[in-house]
Amino acid sequence: MKIPASLIASVRSLALAAAVLAAPALARADMPTFEVVAENGRFTPETIEVPANTRFRLQLTNRNVGPEEFETSTPFKELVVGPGVTRSTIFPPLKPGSYPFFGEFHPDTAKGRFVAK
Repeated sequence: MKIPASLIASVRSLALAAAVLAAPALARADMPTFEVVAENGRFTPETIEVPANTRFRLQLTNRNVGPEEFETSTPFKELVVGPGVTRSTIFPPLKPGSYPFFGEFHPDTAKGRFVAK
C-alpha cells in the first residue's frame, strides 16, 4: 500500500509542531529551582546563590498564618502566596551581583537577597 505524499507531509508537520511545543516544557524541567519558605514573617533561606546569566525558578511556600507577597524591584517581580500554599515564578537571567527581595506584608523582617555568581 502506498501512502500519499500529502499524508506523509501532514504527519511530519504535526511531529515538528509537537516537538516545538514540547521544547519549552522540557527546558523548564531542567531549569534550576530554588525553594524559599515564608514562616513567622521571615524568609528562609535569606540568601540564595543563583547561577549568573541563567533563568531560574523560585518556589515559595507560605507557612505564615496569613498571606505573603514576595517582591523584588530588580528585576520587578511580585508573587502573592496564601497561607499553606506553594507557588512558583520564573526569573530572567541575572547578571553577577546582589538582588534584594522582601515580603510586602512583613517588610521589617521578611528580607533576603539573590546572589548571582
